Amino acid sequence: MAVPKRKISKSRKGMRRSHLALKETQLVECLKCKSPVLPHAICSVCGHYRGKPVITVEDF
Repeated sequence: MAVPKRKISKSRKGMRRSHLALKETQLVECLKCKSPVLPHAICSVCGHYRGKPVITVEDF
């Protein structure tokens, strides 16, 4: 079985894990209603995708 020859320092362990941090979700603006939407997703407010109507959304 493989066993490390030396202890990994906290600094080296931290440098290895530096890219594992969670990133904030990016939001874009809907072209029709200007509400924040996830990229590559249909707007849940107006039902448009890239400026074109995709689904009909009923008003509540």
